Amino acid sequence: MLDQDIKQQLAAYLERVQEPFEMVATLGTDAKSAEMRELLEEIANLRADKITLRTDGQDARVPSFTLARPGSGTQLRFAAIPMGHEFTSLILALLWTGGHPPKVEPEVIEQIKALDQDLDFEIYMSLSCHNCPDVVQALSLMAICNPRIKTTVIDGGMFQKEIEAREIMGVPTVFEGGKMFHSGRTSLEEILQKVDSGAATRDAAKLSAKAPFEVLIIGGGPAGAAAAIYTARKGIRTGIVTERFGGQVNDTLDIANYPGLSHTTGPEYASALERHVRDYEVDIITAQSVAALVPAEQPGSLVTVKLANGGTLQSRSVILATGARWRNVGVPGEEQYKTKGVAYCPSCDGPLFKGKDVAVIGGGNSGVEAAIDLAGVVGHVTVLEFMPEMKADAVLIKKLKSLPNVTVHTNAQTTEITGDGGKVSGLAFKHRGDGTDAKVELEGVFVQIGLVPNTEWLGETVKRTKFGEIEINARGETSLPGVFAAGDCTTVPYKQIVVAAGAGSTAALSAFDYLIRTPAPQTIEAAETATA
Repeated sequence: MLDQDIKQQLAAYLERVQEPFEMVATLGTDAKSAEMRELLEEIANLRADKITLRTDGQDARVPSFTLARPGSGTQLRFAAIPMGHEFTSLILALLWTGGHPPKVEPEVIEQIKALDQDLDFEIYMSLSCHNCPDVVQALSLMAICNPRIKTTVIDGGMFQKEIEAREIMGVPTVFEGGKMFHSGRTSLEEILQKVDSGAATRDAAKLSAKAPFEVLIIGGGPAGAAAAIYTARKGIRTGIVTERFGGQVNDTLDIANYPGLSHTTGPEYASALERHVRDYEVDIITAQSVAALVPAEQPGSLVTVKLANGGTLQSRSVILATGARWRNVGVPGEEQYKTKGVAYCPSCDGPLFKGKDVAVIGGGNSGVEAAIDLAGVVGHVTVLEFMPEMKADAVLIKKLKSLPNVTVHTNAQTTEITGDGGKVSGLAFKHRGDGTDAKVELEGVFVQIGLVPNTEWLGETVKRTKFGEIEINARGETSLPGVFAAGDCTTVPYKQIVVAAGAGSTAALSAFDYLIRTPAPQTIEAAETATA
């Protein structure tokens, strides 16, 4: 099951197990059961003094296995063979069950332990999904820390009948108590906010009580992370507020064009960004979205940032690095059938459409790469490109045209995504050349038509283009003194990771230059004196 190198690495990790625990498997006579048995036996043999394997489980899902310390009452089950992207989730679950402390803030662990309600989570994931591990790991940790929380991790590819019965067409998808709880990527902090009714109020009060920052960065992607590193190294009080660290990088499968880094994945790079920022004295505020920016009353006074939970933060300067998100097609049916056939991550959700017909809207690099990827899994791919010619690189177009189960329509305008009320059943489009209409019967639509900046919340406070991009100059300065911007949310011409990181560094240096040339308000000086 595991090659020798992986066994050696796993054995080294399992040395961190401090307390004995059991793996209890429910197995059948099928091939997947045999595969699971082999994996669990190899794990148990690597740390026989601490890990015991039993095969007398009685779970309804076959095959599956639980992890628990005897007498702990914890309820974590894998109805999956967690390899691929989920192998790290398995390793962490083994370590946490064995008493190795997680790298999570102590107050978060205490919040989990304090939850006084019974919760029964079922998370459907795909082994090829790079968005799923964060959710799997968050719910696994909750089950390990609190015996009133039950988590079952389910591989949709192994339990296809459940996927179909629950009409799941996107992963990760989480049910709680048999009802839909969440679909898509989320964080531990966001899950806790949903189940802990008092969390938002407590967070708002705690955040509002923070002393003003000298630089507050909004956004935790490459631009925001680079800015935080540069300002922190200058020794100035730095804060960073973000919904999730890494931003859209988390949704990028492969990164092979970052200088000095020959290859990595988006989630790996996002984790590396966070680790790097945490090397410095940066106040990292995650799982928080920003609602409004209140400009300083005069140059040098404080800028106020209002959060969606009602809290506020203040700073002498602000760097906007909110990034961008996938652009919607904006046709009837798209919103109605999101997660019910309309998807935006081919590598995540592609396996759920195995053998089925799908469409990809968009003929740029992202769209063509998605179509090539999907063609190896699904039955047939229809590619729709609005312009008369596809915009992707020639090598990608050549590869796409060589595939036998792909049909390409250029000069085609998508007009509607149709369905039966529960899930997607087809797509309608218009041939722009002659105006004729056409329909395609299919079960999935993958939207790959570019990005839209996350700047709506700014309103009229800073100048933006008609596309919503924040207008900046070569120094990253916006139309407001003391407010800078960087990355995909700005007018920078190329939306690339390396460009965003460089822009974040530029904005940070410009913010530092602004601070040293602008007198600090008395509130900042008083706070610095009090902490000296």
